[in-house]
Amino acid sequence: MKRIALATLLLSGAYTGFAQCDKKVTLSASKTEYLDAAGSVQKSEDETTSIQISKDSLVITPSSAPAPMTGPITSQTCNWTTAYKEGKSVIKAKLSDGNNVMNLTLTIEGKDGKVNVVATIDEMPDQQIRVAVDSFKEQS
Repeated sequence: MKRIALATLLLSGAYTGFAQCDKKVTLSASKTEYLDAAGSVQKSEDETTSIQISKDSLVITPSSAPAPMTGPITSQTCNWTTAYKEGKSVIKAKLSDGNNVMNLTLTIEGKDGKVNVVATIDEMPDQQIRVAVDSFKEQS
């Protein structure tokens, strides 16, 4: 009986983690940090950034950019024990700002209720962009 209960609990947890990948969410941040390959902060800017994630597309809108970066998600994994508080998602996408196309890996990680997003652009492997998420909103 304990094994059945444990298996049911594990399967429902796995389904919940998977189901979160299918939901449309918006993450908002107010500070952007630019990191070098070693992870050291090179520059920090106070700017509002919105990250909209759906099942098949990604939209990143920094307030300092003239246009949002949008594109299809090419792969996505997620494992959240508590939605956007404890866990991790890795999203790969092909984004365009209207002029340039870039391959991006977005890692969203939550620990102790704090969520950070780190973006790595394949074409610029020595630079990463990190934002601390201020708010998370699930869209219907």
